[in-house]
Amino acid sequence: MSSTTDKIKGLANEAVGNVKQAAGNVTGNDKLVAEGKAQELKGEAQKTVGDVKDGAKNLADKITGRN
Repeated sequence: MSSTTDKIKGLANEAVGNVKQAAGNVTGNDKLVAEGKAQELKGEAQKTVGDVKDGAKNLADKITGRN
């Protein structure tokens, strides 16, 4: 998976997670709030993976002179 794909999926999971948390808070559904928080954290992790991939590529490009 490319770094861009990781970042996009991460943003999507964060957004859906936030919506679930809000819906859970409004309805008093603690399970939905927890699911939303878990999905938000998954999204944050996916974005971090994308950032790491970008960093590794940039480092490799500098080392090989493809900058």
